[in-house]
Amino acid sequence: MEINQEPLIERVLSAEEQRNLTPADVLRNLKEGNKRFTSGDLTLRDHSKQIRDGVNGQYPKAIILSCIDSRVPVEDVFDKGIGDLFVARVAGNVINTDILGSMEYSCKVAGAKLVLVIGHEYCGAVKGAIDKVQLGNLTTLLDKITPAIKACDNYNGKQTSGNPEFVDIVIKKNVHLSVENIRKQSPILSTMEQEGQIKIVGAYYDMDNGEVFFFE
Repeated sequence: MEINQEPLIERVLSAEEQRNLTPADVLRNLKEGNKRFTSGDLTLRDHSKQIRDGVNGQYPKAIILSCIDSRVPVEDVFDKGIGDLFVARVAGNVINTDILGSMEYSCKVAGAKLVLVIGHEYCGAVKGAIDKVQLGNLTTLLDKITPAIKACDNYNGKQTSGNPEFVDIVIKKNVHLSVENIRKQSPILSTMEQEGQIKIVGAYYDMDNGEVFFFE
């Protein structure tokens, strides 16, 4: 017998609801969403209704910086729908002026309560940086990952892209440095964090099982 499952009519967040959220609330919400993602218990959503409800304004919970990797579907990973998240994507989840400006808009202007930088297992950008790949504008982008590689100089094993352990260490260090760069290069976000208005957090996505590990 076929069972028709009605989509959940989840409301797009209002300005008041966003205002009442704390950074800790948002972080907890993302963790809970990731648990639903890994268990295959994703929320059913009526996207057509959410599109219509979101026309007159947006009040996302967080701004997430992710790598461009197609295997990391950010909204799905955290079980979020239309209007829930700002998402910025760039290879290697590195920080630049445009990304920082987008984060400042998301938090200072649009009211997001969390800045999350998420790296991921098997990151091709990190491997390319380790291999010192030279390719047009990609060369300049990969140079931004070099500080993470240099910060892992004390690693005793093979420091090559063919060593998964070393690659993983650099991936996580790169996330930590991106978080540090946000604080150093954006006085706006740094002050907001110091005043408790937002949290700036790093995370790592395990591509083998879909689990997100948060660095707090």
